[in-house]
Amino acid sequence: MGKYILKRLLQCVVILFFVALVIYAIMRCLPTSYVESIARQRASLPGSKSYTEWLEQLNAVYGLDVGIVRGFFKWLKSAVVLDFGDSWYFNIPVLDKFKSVIWYSFVLGAVSFFLEIIIAIPLGIISAVKQYSKIDYAVTVFALIGISLPTFFFATLLKLIFSIKLGWFDLYGIVGRYYDQLSLGGKFLDMAKHYVLPTVTIVIVSIGSTMRYTRTNMLEVLNSDYIRTARAKGVPERKVISYHAFRNTLIPIVTIIGGSLPGLFSGALITETLFQIPGIGWVSYQAMVGGDIPFSMFYMIFIAVLTLVGTLLADILYAVVDPRVRVG
Repeated sequence: MGKYILKRLLQCVVILFFVALVIYAIMRCLPTSYVESIARQRASLPGSKSYTEWLEQLNAVYGLDVGIVRGFFKWLKSAVVLDFGDSWYFNIPVLDKFKSVIWYSFVLGAVSFFLEIIIAIPLGIISAVKQYSKIDYAVTVFALIGISLPTFFFATLLKLIFSIKLGWFDLYGIVGRYYDQLSLGGKFLDMAKHYVLPTVTIVIVSIGSTMRYTRTNMLEVLNSDYIRTARAKGVPERKVISYHAFRNTLIPIVTIIGGSLPGLFSGALITETLFQIPGIGWVSYQAMVGGDIPFSMFYMIFIAVLTLVGTLLADILYAVVDPRVRVG
């Protein structure tokens, strides 16, 4: 297993190198950028230099006056030592901005993912065990509604009902108006209250696919020969479901858990934007719209690293869940 992990890590490094190169090339080839918009603004000032002169000067300052390959290796040399430069849009170091917003997204993503797992997997199993029953139909309808609902529509609907009509929650933001005047416990409850609607939005929209995935795999396992053999031997139904069937259903579910790692940190761009949560999703959207190449590069490389790590963890967990899995 140690050799396998080392081999996969080396593969991840090679993949990450080419992913970073492609992302950098795409960012450099975008039709507009923050530098161009700043050059236009400064060129429009009375008595200022021309747009072309400003653009050449700013490109030299930000290192955009060299070719893509040379510029990439220049960026890579700094990125290896975790120096991603200053954000053009926020005017602070990229890592400082990242550290100030990542935990908002992590809390939102972690809580949503935990609720999704503890709700979707049991409901998917129950739906499979009671196939074609009223419970199965109810779970299926609920899952299809969740899959079909667009995030922006459901979030807006929640805000209309619970914020505007009932007044239970604020329309947007992460803290209330009187946050600074509250005690430590009051501040925690105030922030938790602002997380309710965004969390419900993510859970309802995401839960359907997990339930359907669990149900489908559980049905496949329940129709296996060894399950029929266990029942024929008189094994109690509860043990058949919880011990024999569920353990084998875990293998494909591990794929979901491993693949969900990027989602815990990447932020929910649409949800964070609608509720104005200052997380990494909303901040990265502002950076990309503003042509902020340093922050956008860091964010996409960060997501690529999480995706590779999530895939590696999923492969390792296969052997933990199913001892029959061996790495050759």
